[in-house]
Amino acid sequence: MKRVVILCVWLFSVVAGHAQLSLDECRRLARENYPEIRQYDLVHQTEQYNLSNAARAWIPQLAFSAQATWQTDAPNFPKELTGMLAQQGLEIPGLRKDQYKVALELNQTIWDGGKSVADKRIARAEAAEQKTMTDVDLYELEGRVDDLYFGILLLDERIAQTNLTLNLLRSNLEKVRALQRNGVAMQSDADVLEAELLSVGQQLIQFESSCDSYRRMLGIFIGQRVGDRKLQRPSAVQPLSGESARPELAMFAAKIDRLTAQEKMVKSSMPRLGFFAQGYYGYPGLDYMQSMMNNDWSWNAMLGVKLSWNFGAYYTQKNNLNKLRTSRQQVEVQRDVFLFNMNLQAAQENGDIARLRKAIADDDRIVALRRSVREAAESKLRNGIIDTHDLLSKITDESTASMARSMREIELLKAIYEYKHTINR
Repeated sequence: MKRVVILCVWLFSVVAGHAQLSLDECRRLARENYPEIRQYDLVHQTEQYNLSNAARAWIPQLAFSAQATWQTDAPNFPKELTGMLAQQGLEIPGLRKDQYKVALELNQTIWDGGKSVADKRIARAEAAEQKTMTDVDLYELEGRVDDLYFGILLLDERIAQTNLTLNLLRSNLEKVRALQRNGVAMQSDADVLEAELLSVGQQLIQFESSCDSYRRMLGIFIGQRVGDRKLQRPSAVQPLSGESARPELAMFAAKIDRLTAQEKMVKSSMPRLGFFAQGYYGYPGLDYMQSMMNNDWSWNAMLGVKLSWNFGAYYTQKNNLNKLRTSRQQVEVQRDVFLFNMNLQAAQENGDIARLRKAIADDDRIVALRRSVREAAESKLRNGIIDTHDLLSKITDESTASMARSMREIELLKAIYEYKHTINR
């Protein structure tokens, strides 16, 4: 029998633990369910495509071309020379004005001035920037989940305290009706308590409706039905001071890295060296003398090394570099403004935490005193010293004090997690 009881208790604890939801779990589920999570994979794919394109700059480039031209003149021997050769029986017509070429050319880069390296650096920097932008969006998503989570905790506490007030009113209403049956109390005394009971019941319905809406919204975020699942209260441990790990700071750093990579690209306009091989079939061939003597098409080939240097890039290089440096300074200003606002917000939230802790320290004493006053009023009502209006006032005071204390506990938790969210530590 003892084993059966232990097994039942264990099963109940497992089921209850599964039914509960934690804030960290809600955050994780929200990130996984949010459509923007697919952005990470898309950014990775784009990065791989860009890196692959940059690497293929070193693959030999093969080009095919075909052309047919007619020109107003073509190289020929002087008339005196052709006349002398004609007297000896040699006819040299010279090059024709219509010429044809079908060519295949191979180019292999030997040195590209650092352009391919700069392309890879830019591809990685742009991917890192896009990932950090997604991190920022998902981090903001966590803040929205936190608001819903603590909103539900707040409403659950309001519902619990309202139920306590209802139970207290029902208990006193039964006592007044007992006094009424004994001729000690009047009908109006019971009516006052019953009216207050109905009014508090209406408040309970409003709280339950709001809580149900919050739970449905949280369910949409995490992709699961929340229903009546209990939400765990997070720990009230305040983070220690230290360096912030906000994703916005990583985003600013990624933007600066991307601008630095673009500077490398602008500076990469150096001499470019390459090997080429060209073969073509057409007329005229490379041997002009042979092509002058007959009109036959021929096979031709050419191998060589080519050096190119685009000096035009230097005309705008300085301005382009200055524009990138100005953009980097703008990002640094944005980062400094963000840090300033973050520290200002953190200081304000830290002050709210200290204020709430101090207020909660007095709440327990206030609730105890209000309860003592209410219990004394119930005793006085039984002895006919006060009426139900005075008792109702004392019940309201106790309910308000209990509600305020419970609300401040949730507000303190919310303030601590807002502070954690602000500094991300």
